[in-house]
Amino acid sequence: MICLLSFGPTAAALAAQAAETLPPAPADQAVGPEDLLEISVFEVPELTRTVRVSEKGAISLPLIGEVVVVGLTARQVEIRLREVLAEKYVADPQVTVLVKEHASRKVSVLGAVGKPGVYEMLGPRTLLQVLSQAGGLTPQVGGELYVIRRTNGNGRMETRTAIDVQRLITHKDAALNIAIEAGDIVSVPIDRPVYIYVDGAVKTPGRIEQLESRPITLLQAIAKAGGATDLANLKKVQIIRKGGDGKQDAVVLNIHKIRDGRTADPTLQEGDVVVVPETFF
Repeated sequence: MICLLSFGPTAAALAAQAAETLPPAPADQAVGPEDLLEISVFEVPELTRTVRVSEKGAISLPLIGEVVVVGLTARQVEIRLREVLAEKYVADPQVTVLVKEHASRKVSVLGAVGKPGVYEMLGPRTLLQVLSQAGGLTPQVGGELYVIRRTNGNGRMETRTAIDVQRLITHKDAALNIAIEAGDIVSVPIDRPVYIYVDGAVKTPGRIEQLESRPITLLQAIAKAGGATDLANLKKVQIIRKGGDGKQDAVVLNIHKIRDGRTADPTLQEGDVVVVPETFF
């Protein structure tokens, strides 16, 4: 069996490429719904606790009640809590707020990557950054990946942006290294293998495995089968293909005409059988 696999960029390679265009991360990320905050108030242990921001963007603490924190940085939450405590309960309160989990700032990466999963976005992220964080692309990556984005709060409406993998990775097309937003899904479809069969006067007849996104031509298939033998009749090479009705059709081609450009080199389809006959003297 002859197998052709593409080479998926490693996480390190993607990280190096991404670093050329990445925006700097902010010093402090705004708090959002479902984020987990660790709050400490010096000498007030009942207010020292870990709380999760509600869907409405507020936290609830003893004595204080609900405080809206969504859109504030951790530093701004500290100031807000100090103000509330100073008004009613504690003189010159010392408040510390840490964001333990940015649940509202996550992106999902699925499919042909080294480490599929859900990742926190601690600052602005581009597509290359997210792919690097997810372990890079695997050899099974297809020709395109997709960035799926919800366009309203209920998640019913989505946009789907197709990204050409070769243009993004190999050709370094900066226009395709788009900004990723919280809640986005980066879907990297796994390429489906297809099989071509080469028989007859070739050096290594048999099955050729090819990825669907990388179609193979007749000349390429013969080359991957080790090339034609000295006894090959290259003027009468056949491509046998089964149609939708189950019937087989055969096309006879002259390899010499294909090589010198007089005839197009046809692209093979899954299940095609290439037969290279021998010359009889």
